Amino acid sequence: MKLATRINSFLPVNDNDMDKVFNQFQELGLGYVDLNYPEHVRGFSPLKMKTLLESHDLKLNGVALRFKDDFLNGDLGNADEGLAKEAVDLCKSAADYCRDVGGHVVTIWMAHDGFDYNFQIDYSKTWNRLKKSFQEIADYAPDLKISIEYKPFQPRAYAFIDSMGITGMMISEIDRKNIGVTLDYCHMLMKHENPAFAADIFGTRKKLFGIHINDGYGLNDDGLMVGTASPFKTLEFLYYVKKHNYEGMFYFDTFPVIENATKECQANIEMIKRMDSLIDNIGIKKISEVIEKNDAIEAQKLMIGFFKES
Repeated sequence: MKLATRINSFLPVNDNDMDKVFNQFQELGLGYVDLNYPEHVRGFSPLKMKTLLESHDLKLNGVALRFKDDFLNGDLGNADEGLAKEAVDLCKSAADYCRDVGGHVVTIWMAHDGFDYNFQIDYSKTWNRLKKSFQEIADYAPDLKISIEYKPFQPRAYAFIDSMGITGMMISEIDRKNIGVTLDYCHMLMKHENPAFAADIFGTRKKLFGIHINDGYGLNDDGLMVGTASPFKTLEFLYYVKKHNYEGMFYFDTFPVIENATKECQANIEMIKRMDSLIDNIGIKKISEVIEKNDAIEAQKLMIGFFKES
Protein backbone atom coordinates (compact mmCIF):
# COMPACT_ATOMS: atom_id res chain seq x y z
CA MET A 1 0.00 0.00 0.00
CA LYS A 2 1.55 3.29 -1.14
CA LEU A 3 1.02 6.02 1.47
CA ALA A 4 1.65 9.76 1.61
CA THR A 5 0.36 12.65 3.67
CA ARG A 6 -0.32 16.35 3.50
CA ILE A 7 2.87 18.43 3.60
CA ASN A 8 1.04 21.55 4.78
CA SER A 9 0.06 19.79 8.01
CA PHE A 10 3.76 19.35 8.86
CA LEU A 11 5.37 22.58 7.65
CA PRO A 12 4.18 24.91 10.47
CA VAL A 13 5.47 22.56 13.19
CA ASN A 14 8.77 21.93 11.41
CA ASP A 15 9.96 25.54 10.93
CA ASN A 16 8.63 25.44 7.33
CA ASP A 17 11.71 23.35 6.55
CA MET A 18 11.06 20.73 3.88
CA ASP A 19 14.06 18.69 4.96
CA LYS A 20 12.62 18.36 8.49
CA VAL A 21 9.20 17.49 7.07
CA PHE A 22 10.63 14.73 4.89
CA ASN A 23 12.57 13.41 7.87
CA GLN A 24 9.26 13.07 9.72
CA PHE A 25 7.79 11.24 6.72
CA GLN A 26 10.72 8.85 6.66
CA GLU A 27 10.36 8.11 10.38
CA LEU A 28 6.64 7.40 9.85
CA GLY A 29 7.51 4.86 7.17
CA LEU A 30 5.86 6.76 4.33
CA GLY A 31 7.26 6.07 0.91
CA TYR A 32 5.77 8.77 -1.29
CA VAL A 33 5.20 12.50 -1.55
CA ASP A 34 2.80 14.75 -3.43
CA LEU A 35 4.00 18.31 -3.94
CA ASN A 36 1.70 21.30 -4.36
CA TYR A 37 2.77 23.20 -7.45
CA PRO A 38 4.16 25.80 -7.43
CA GLU A 39 4.05 26.53 -3.69
CA HIS A 40 6.18 23.59 -2.50
CA VAL A 41 8.81 23.77 -5.23
CA ARG A 42 9.94 27.38 -4.95
CA GLY A 43 13.69 27.38 -4.41
CA PHE A 44 13.96 23.73 -5.42
CA SER A 45 15.17 22.78 -8.86
CA PRO A 46 13.99 19.34 -9.99
CA LEU A 47 17.43 17.91 -9.28
CA LYS A 48 17.57 19.48 -5.81
CA MET A 49 14.10 18.16 -4.96
CA LYS A 50 14.88 14.68 -6.27
CA THR A 51 18.10 14.58 -4.25
CA LEU A 52 16.29 15.73 -1.10
CA LEU A 53 13.60 13.08 -1.53
CA GLU A 54 16.15 10.33 -2.14
CA SER A 55 18.09 11.32 0.98
CA HIS A 56 14.95 10.41 2.97
CA ASP A 57 14.09 7.25 0.99
CA LEU A 58 11.06 8.99 -0.53
CA LYS A 59 9.73 9.04 -4.08
CA LEU A 60 7.59 11.63 -5.80
CA ASN A 61 4.13 10.35 -6.68
CA GLY A 62 3.12 13.56 -8.40
CA VAL A 63 2.29 17.23 -8.19
CA ALA A 64 -1.01 18.93 -7.38
CA LEU A 65 -1.84 22.27 -8.99
CA ARG A 66 -2.56 25.28 -6.80
CA PHE A 67 -4.04 28.24 -8.65
CA LYS A 68 -3.75 31.47 -6.66
CA ASP A 69 -3.15 35.19 -7.10
CA ASP A 70 -4.69 36.21 -10.45
CA PHE A 71 -6.91 33.12 -10.72
CA LEU A 72 -9.55 33.98 -8.13
CA ASN A 73 -12.22 34.33 -10.83
CA GLY A 74 -11.35 31.14 -12.68
CA ASP A 75 -8.51 28.75 -13.49
CA LEU A 76 -8.52 26.70 -16.72
CA GLY A 77 -12.04 27.97 -17.40
CA ASN A 78 -11.34 31.64 -16.71
CA ALA A 79 -13.41 33.97 -18.88
CA ASP A 80 -10.22 35.96 -19.52
CA GLU A 81 -8.52 34.00 -22.32
CA GLY A 82 -5.11 35.27 -21.28
CA LEU A 83 -5.51 34.03 -17.70
CA ALA A 84 -6.93 30.71 -18.92
CA LYS A 85 -3.81 30.29 -21.07
CA GLU A 86 -1.61 31.10 -18.06
CA ALA A 87 -3.40 28.36 -16.12
CA VAL A 88 -2.75 25.87 -18.91
CA ASP A 89 0.89 26.92 -19.05
CA LEU A 90 1.16 26.45 -15.28
CA CYS A 91 -0.14 22.88 -15.70
CA LYS A 92 2.44 22.22 -18.43
CA SER A 93 5.18 23.56 -16.18
CA ALA A 94 3.93 21.30 -13.38
CA ALA A 95 4.04 18.32 -15.74
CA ASP A 96 7.66 19.08 -16.67
CA TYR A 97 8.63 19.36 -13.00
CA CYS A 98 6.80 16.16 -12.13
CA ARG A 99 8.55 14.23 -14.87
CA ASP A 100 12.00 15.58 -14.01
CA VAL A 101 11.68 14.59 -10.34
CA GLY A 102 10.36 11.13 -11.23
CA GLY A 103 6.64 11.54 -10.57
CA HIS A 104 3.77 10.09 -12.55
CA VAL A 105 0.58 12.02 -11.74
CA VAL A 106 -0.46 15.65 -12.22
CA THR A 107 -3.55 16.34 -10.11
CA ILE A 108 -5.66 19.31 -11.13
CA TRP A 109 -8.18 20.73 -8.67
CA MET A 110 -9.84 23.78 -10.21
CA ALA A 111 -10.46 25.70 -7.00
CA HIS A 112 -11.83 28.81 -8.70
CA ASP A 113 -13.61 27.42 -11.76
CA GLY A 114 -17.18 27.91 -10.68
CA PHE A 115 -19.64 30.66 -9.84
CA ASP A 116 -21.30 32.43 -6.95
CA TYR A 117 -24.25 34.14 -8.62
CA ASN A 118 -26.91 33.44 -11.20
CA PHE A 119 -26.24 34.94 -14.65
CA GLN A 120 -22.52 35.06 -13.78
CA ILE A 121 -20.98 32.64 -16.29
CA ASP A 122 -21.64 31.10 -19.69
CA TYR A 123 -21.88 27.40 -18.79
CA SER A 124 -21.40 25.91 -22.25
CA LYS A 125 -18.54 28.23 -23.10
CA THR A 126 -16.82 27.39 -19.81
CA TRP A 127 -17.35 23.67 -20.42
CA ASN A 128 -15.73 23.84 -23.85
CA ARG A 129 -12.86 25.93 -22.58
CA LEU A 130 -12.15 23.38 -19.84
CA LYS A 131 -12.37 20.49 -22.28
CA LYS A 132 -9.93 22.07 -24.70
CA SER A 133 -7.57 23.01 -21.87
CA PHE A 134 -7.44 19.44 -20.61
CA GLN A 135 -6.93 18.09 -24.11
CA GLU A 136 -3.99 20.45 -24.56
CA ILE A 137 -2.45 19.44 -21.22
CA ALA A 138 -2.98 15.72 -21.86
CA ASP A 139 -1.42 15.97 -25.32
CA TYR A 140 1.51 17.95 -23.91
CA ALA A 141 2.34 15.22 -21.37
CA PRO A 142 1.11 11.89 -22.80
CA ASP A 143 3.57 10.00 -20.57
CA LEU A 144 1.92 11.29 -17.39
CA LYS A 145 -1.47 10.72 -15.78
CA ILE A 146 -3.52 13.92 -15.74
CA SER A 147 -6.06 13.58 -12.95
CA ILE A 148 -9.11 15.73 -12.26
CA GLU A 149 -9.96 16.25 -8.58
CA TYR A 150 -13.54 17.40 -8.17
CA LYS A 151 -15.19 19.19 -5.27
CA PRO A 152 -18.80 20.44 -5.07
CA PHE A 153 -18.03 23.86 -3.55
CA GLN A 154 -15.43 25.84 -1.59
CA PRO A 155 -14.01 28.32 -2.23
CA ARG A 156 -16.71 29.07 -4.85
CA ALA A 157 -20.37 28.65 -3.91
CA TYR A 158 -20.70 26.26 -6.87
CA ALA A 159 -17.74 24.45 -8.39
CA PHE A 160 -18.00 23.78 -12.12
CA ILE A 161 -16.55 20.26 -12.01
CA ASP A 162 -18.48 19.27 -8.91
CA SER A 163 -19.37 15.57 -8.95
CA MET A 164 -18.62 12.08 -10.21
CA GLY A 165 -21.22 12.51 -12.96
CA ILE A 166 -19.92 15.82 -14.32
CA THR A 167 -16.33 14.59 -14.01
CA GLY A 168 -17.21 11.41 -15.90
CA MET A 169 -18.89 13.44 -18.67
CA MET A 170 -15.86 15.70 -18.93
CA ILE A 171 -13.40 12.78 -19.07
CA SER A 172 -15.49 11.18 -21.81
CA GLU A 173 -15.50 14.35 -23.92
CA ILE A 174 -11.80 15.05 -23.37
CA ASP A 175 -11.24 11.57 -24.83
CA ARG A 176 -7.61 11.06 -23.86
CA LYS A 177 -6.19 7.83 -22.38
CA ASN A 178 -4.11 9.70 -19.81
CA ILE A 179 -7.05 11.66 -18.31
CA GLY A 180 -8.61 10.26 -15.14
CA VAL A 181 -9.89 11.19 -11.70
CA THR A 182 -8.63 11.70 -8.17
CA LEU A 183 -11.32 10.84 -5.63
CA ASP A 184 -11.28 12.88 -2.44
CA TYR A 185 -13.37 11.07 0.18
CA CYS A 186 -14.55 14.25 1.96
CA HIS A 187 -15.41 15.95 -1.32
CA MET A 188 -17.68 13.06 -2.21
CA LEU A 189 -19.42 13.23 1.17
CA MET A 190 -19.96 16.96 0.64
CA LYS A 191 -21.79 16.14 -2.62
CA HIS A 192 -23.84 13.47 -0.81
CA GLU A 193 -22.21 10.80 -2.96
CA ASN A 194 -21.40 7.33 -1.70
CA PRO A 195 -17.60 7.11 -2.19
CA ALA A 196 -17.77 3.40 -3.04
CA PHE A 197 -20.07 4.19 -5.97
CA ALA A 198 -17.49 6.48 -7.55
CA ALA A 199 -14.64 4.03 -6.82
CA ASP A 200 -16.51 1.26 -8.62
CA ILE A 201 -17.55 3.32 -11.64
CA PHE A 202 -14.14 4.90 -12.26
CA GLY A 203 -12.27 1.76 -11.21
CA THR A 204 -14.18 -0.34 -13.74
CA ARG A 205 -13.12 2.10 -16.46
CA LYS A 206 -9.45 2.20 -15.32
CA LYS A 207 -9.77 5.92 -14.71
CA LEU A 208 -8.97 5.94 -10.98
CA PHE A 209 -5.66 7.81 -10.87
CA GLY A 210 -5.56 9.06 -7.27
CA ILE A 211 -7.17 8.81 -3.84
CA HIS A 212 -7.32 11.43 -1.10
CA ILE A 213 -8.46 9.61 1.99
CA ASN A 214 -9.93 11.36 5.04
CA ASP A 215 -13.35 11.58 6.70
CA GLY A 216 -16.06 14.07 7.57
CA TYR A 217 -19.73 14.72 8.17
CA GLY A 218 -20.69 15.86 4.67
CA LEU A 219 -21.36 19.56 5.22
CA ASN A 220 -17.78 20.74 4.97
CA ASP A 221 -14.29 19.65 3.90
CA ASP A 222 -13.62 18.42 7.45
CA GLY A 223 -10.41 16.51 6.79
CA LEU A 224 -10.89 14.21 9.78
CA MET A 225 -8.80 11.12 10.45
CA VAL A 226 -9.52 8.10 8.24
CA GLY A 227 -12.51 6.00 9.25
CA THR A 228 -13.51 8.10 12.26
CA ALA A 229 -16.85 9.52 11.09
CA SER A 230 -18.08 6.98 8.51
CA PRO A 231 -16.19 3.70 9.03
CA PHE A 232 -18.55 1.45 7.04
CA LYS A 233 -18.57 3.83 4.10
CA THR A 234 -14.77 3.84 4.27
CA LEU A 235 -14.64 0.04 4.33
CA GLU A 236 -16.92 -0.22 1.30
CA PHE A 237 -14.85 2.40 -0.51
CA LEU A 238 -11.62 0.50 0.21
CA TYR A 239 -13.24 -2.77 -0.87
CA TYR A 240 -13.97 -1.40 -4.35
CA VAL A 241 -10.56 0.22 -4.62
CA LYS A 242 -9.02 -3.15 -3.77
CA LYS A 243 -11.38 -5.04 -6.10
CA HIS A 244 -10.20 -2.93 -9.03
CA ASN A 245 -6.52 -3.49 -8.22
CA TYR A 246 -5.74 0.17 -7.63
CA GLU A 247 -1.96 0.56 -7.60
CA GLY A 248 -1.77 4.28 -6.97
CA MET A 249 -1.18 6.21 -3.79
CA PHE A 250 -3.39 6.79 -0.77
CA TYR A 251 -2.86 10.40 0.27
CA PHE A 252 -3.95 11.38 3.78
CA ASP A 253 -5.67 14.70 3.08
CA THR A 254 -6.41 15.41 6.74
CA PHE A 255 -6.15 18.59 8.76
CA PRO A 256 -4.53 18.13 12.19
CA VAL A 257 -4.82 21.61 13.68
CA ILE A 258 -5.28 20.68 17.33
CA GLU A 259 -3.72 17.23 17.02
CA ASN A 260 0.02 16.55 16.72
CA ALA A 261 0.65 16.09 12.99
CA THR A 262 2.96 13.11 13.38
CA LYS A 263 0.67 11.26 15.79
CA GLU A 264 -2.35 12.03 13.62
CA CYS A 265 -0.61 10.63 10.55
CA GLN A 266 0.39 7.52 12.49
CA ALA A 267 -3.26 7.04 13.46
CA ASN A 268 -4.23 7.26 9.78
CA ILE A 269 -1.60 4.69 8.84
CA GLU A 270 -2.79 2.29 11.51
CA MET A 271 -6.44 2.73 10.57
CA ILE A 272 -6.09 2.25 6.83
CA LYS A 273 -3.89 -0.81 7.29
CA ARG A 274 -6.34 -2.25 9.83
CA MET A 275 -9.28 -1.70 7.46
CA ASP A 276 -7.31 -3.24 4.62
CA SER A 277 -6.66 -6.34 6.73
CA LEU A 278 -10.36 -6.56 7.71
CA ILE A 279 -11.28 -6.74 4.02
CA ASP A 280 -8.59 -9.38 3.43
CA ASN A 281 -9.73 -11.46 6.39
CA ILE A 282 -13.32 -11.66 5.15
CA GLY A 283 -12.20 -11.84 1.54
CA ILE A 284 -13.10 -10.08 -1.69
CA LYS A 285 -15.01 -13.16 -2.88
CA LYS A 286 -17.23 -13.39 0.20
CA ILE A 287 -17.96 -9.65 0.20
CA SER A 288 -18.85 -9.86 -3.50
CA GLU A 289 -21.23 -12.74 -2.79
CA VAL A 290 -23.06 -10.67 -0.16
CA ILE A 291 -23.36 -7.73 -2.55
CA GLU A 292 -24.75 -10.01 -5.27
CA LYS A 293 -27.65 -10.95 -2.96
CA ASN A 294 -28.88 -7.33 -2.95
CA ASP A 295 -30.21 -7.93 0.56
CA ALA A 296 -30.00 -5.30 3.31
CA ILE A 297 -30.10 -7.89 6.11
CA GLU A 298 -27.21 -9.82 4.59
CA ALA A 299 -25.29 -6.55 4.18
CA GLN A 300 -25.88 -5.78 7.85
CA LYS A 301 -24.60 -9.23 8.82
CA LEU A 302 -21.48 -8.51 6.78
CA MET A 303 -20.96 -5.28 8.73
CA ILE A 304 -21.27 -7.19 12.00
CA GLY A 305 -18.69 -9.60 10.58
CA PHE A 306 -16.14 -6.80 10.40
CA PHE A 307 -16.46 -6.38 14.18
CA LYS A 308 -15.84 -10.10 14.65
CA GLU A 309 -12.70 -9.89 12.57
CA SER A 310 -11.40 -7.09 14.79
